[in-house]
Amino acid sequence: MGKQKGGTVNVAIIGVGNCASSLIQGIHYYGDKDAANSTGLMHETLGGYHSRDIKIVAAFDIDVRKVGKDLSEAIFEKPNCTTVFCENIPNMGVTVQLGQALDGFSQHMNNYPQDRRFMPSDAAQPEMEDIVKILKAAKVDVLVNYLPVGSQQATEFYAECALEAGCAFVNNIPVFIASNPVWANRFEQAGLPIIGDDIKSQVGATIVHRVLTDLFHKRGVPVDRTYQLNTGGNTDFLNMKHARRLESKKISKTEAVQAVAAERLDDENIHVGPSDYVPWQNDNTVAFIRMEGRLFGDVPMNIELRLSVEDSPNSAGVSIDMIRCAKLALERGVAGPVAAPSAYFCKHPPVQYTDEMAHQLTEAFIEGDQVEVLNKSLKKVSG
Repeated sequence: MGKQKGGTVNVAIIGVGNCASSLIQGIHYYGDKDAANSTGLMHETLGGYHSRDIKIVAAFDIDVRKVGKDLSEAIFEKPNCTTVFCENIPNMGVTVQLGQALDGFSQHMNNYPQDRRFMPSDAAQPEMEDIVKILKAAKVDVLVNYLPVGSQQATEFYAECALEAGCAFVNNIPVFIASNPVWANRFEQAGLPIIGDDIKSQVGATIVHRVLTDLFHKRGVPVDRTYQLNTGGNTDFLNMKHARRLESKKISKTEAVQAVAAERLDDENIHVGPSDYVPWQNDNTVAFIRMEGRLFGDVPMNIELRLSVEDSPNSAGVSIDMIRCAKLALERGVAGPVAAPSAYFCKHPPVQYTDEMAHQLTEAFIEGDQVEVLNKSLKKVSG
């Protein structure tokens, strides 16, 4: 039995960074808009839930500039640098709580100016039972992970909190939880849904690269070599200057492209991943994609593309649907990884589908079709 359907989707956020800022701005931006004025949303309503029905009821961060402040103020504090498209956020009555740092902060960031990096609080950090108590008191439906890339220990800590508190878990980062059979089984045994791992943006480098790779496949053009190079100036790119923290991101982005290729490329013929930190870009991400293939008669061809996007609104446009799908799964008693939304919204889901199939299956999930089939037997759906 899942939680019963109500009027709101109660959400707790881990990490009040640029992505959280864009999501919260978007909830207010679209709050009083109807379908005719909802440009930028994939779904104005999803399973009966409008974006205005998403209520942020708890938030956690480690930065002294955010902890203790109302969420309406904290989302505009440094080092956040994303575009402000909705300035008039009323007081939300949600105080940002101090969270667990663990490996969520990389020491190399101390070498950069304060406006560019995290400033961790030196206060005593909460125990798991403290976090769980907050989640339960706020009646949280969905716990959303916005920790920095490479936060393995911290993500596992908050996944444990979700299990203890009885929350659905949305994992936006490339720490493998939904796609890890051990964690997937734990959520299934707990009767709780999880959507993950590593969010695809609305029109970001990964989804564009996948669509082009799938196009080559369908048109009979083998891909011989490809790269995707990304630069940006937000804290995510600064965080990923530490090579170890970048490892899971490269795996996630590379596998997302390999999954739709006609034949898997040798490692030396594919390079996909964040490439450098350029401070003045702020939250703008620039991606360069090159694909080399062979047409009829083995005649060579290539395509080069430059994509420039504001990273966090691009992410929030997907997260707002992931949250509502997680709420639907919770209501319907879906346990473990929610297959279709994970495949459609994430780079490294438990099961990879083409984007076309993932879209069709996600729309079916939203309509209430095949929920048990998606949950219990993924092969039946893809077959």
